[in-house]
Amino acid sequence: MNSKIFTPRFIFITSAIVLAAISRLLPHIQNFTPVAAMALFGGVYFTDKRVAFIIPLITMFLSDVALELLFGWGFHNTMIYVYIAFILTTIIGMFVGRNIGLLSIAGGSIASSVLFFIITNFGVWAASGFQAGITGLNITYLLGIPFFAPTLIGDLFFNAILFGAFYLAQHKYPALIKA
Repeated sequence: MNSKIFTPRFIFITSAIVLAAISRLLPHIQNFTPVAAMALFGGVYFTDKRVAFIIPLITMFLSDVALELLFGWGFHNTMIYVYIAFILTTIIGMFVGRNIGLLSIAGGSIASSVLFFIITNFGVWAASGFQAGITGLNITYLLGIPFFAPTLIGDLFFNAILFGAFYLAQHKYPALIKA
């Protein structure tokens, strides 16, 4: 193992993302999940930007596999749209990482929630054949509105947990601070 890669910082960030992914397996309010927070957090804090995509994506996929095996609903016909939103949220995290602060993290969290809503509801419309045309797409977005509040609140909550825990841990353990 290369000690330059597997630093205390890398292990902490990866562990936080893995724990967040595991929390997806616990009972929760629909759409109140750490999915976007995992991507945003990884995008902000992983130094190697390839790793910023790889670790959260692998963790997300493994939690989807576990959800499929345990509950039968980890895989669905709109997964590609979820993963596209996840990847774009990692990119948002890279921009947030340029100026980390409460407002930039909150803004990144809100932007990722809106992006997730737009992309995944488009995916529901595209995959379902619900109703063709712009009218069908508009209806899909309208029907998705009740699911937006738990998504937004969940994203803000899990981002507060991940970013807050890392902030506190950096003060307690200076080895976590980027050199």
